[in-house]
Amino acid sequence: MSTDTGAPAVTVIGLGPMGRAMAGAYLDKGYAVTLWNRSAGKADELVTRGATLAASVDEALGVGGPVVLSLTDYDAMYAILEPAAASLPGRVIVNLTSDTPERAHAAAEWFAGHGARHLTGGVNTPPSGIGTSEVFTFYSGPRELFDELAPTLEVLTGTDYRGEDQGLAALYYQIGMDLFWTTMLSWVHALAIADANGISAAEFLPYASQSTGGMSQFFEFYSPRIDAGEFPGDVDRLAMGVASIEHVLHTTEAAGVDTALPKAVLELFRRGVADGHADDSFTSLFEVMRGSRTAASGGMTND
Repeated sequence: MSTDTGAPAVTVIGLGPMGRAMAGAYLDKGYAVTLWNRSAGKADELVTRGATLAASVDEALGVGGPVVLSLTDYDAMYAILEPAAASLPGRVIVNLTSDTPERAHAAAEWFAGHGARHLTGGVNTPPSGIGTSEVFTFYSGPRELFDELAPTLEVLTGTDYRGEDQGLAALYYQIGMDLFWTTMLSWVHALAIADANGISAAEFLPYASQSTGGMSQFFEFYSPRIDAGEFPGDVDRLAMGVASIEHVLHTTEAAGVDTALPKAVLELFRRGVADGHADDSFTSLFEVMRGSRTAASGGMTND
């Protein structure tokens, strides 16, 4: 994993904002960094800092050291690497490309079939957090490979190893994205209502921060109950939640703001009531939402 100069080597394929941040972090730590990107111009600033731009994917794969993939999705990954598959034997792949757990399993098998070792990763920070230990990346795959690569991985972020199953890092990452995007979308929707009523985002900011900052207390309170399959209506009742969401919907309509989000929430709450959960906690919707699992394979194993 090192060059003739003694510097540890790493190759970064994919130079979007995240890939550029990763390459920069390695340069800051004295790594010999090789780059490849479809648009070569994105490497210019990094090359001025000492990185080497490979002329082809085959050349990039042949340098040695781990290959860090930072691409849009696995379709982009296959489009780039399949023509260069002959250069994969013996390579170590750190796949930080986002996609589904199922596709992570398939990718790990594909790399193994071409003689490469593979770790799946899920990066829990925007590019601005790369190079700091305060944020972390999920990893899954062979434990010995994770341990071998730990010093290189820790250049980017803190690490959180989730297990041998190659899909686990992708699973944890996508669960986090579910929470992130739905939370952010509800914030944007709230700001649209605020704006319709002459309230700026800056004016509402302290209240938004206070509301979301307290969410961890709700998570801590309800998590043991959900794990135990218990949804008592001693703290909240789903029927009251229906009334609350109806009020949000009416306020949204009066403001002339798009109603798709509160209507979707209200429909889910009403389904819970129809399933007999009116006097249970809103967390009983866990049972409603996981009902679709009967049609899915479930689990994270490679059968």
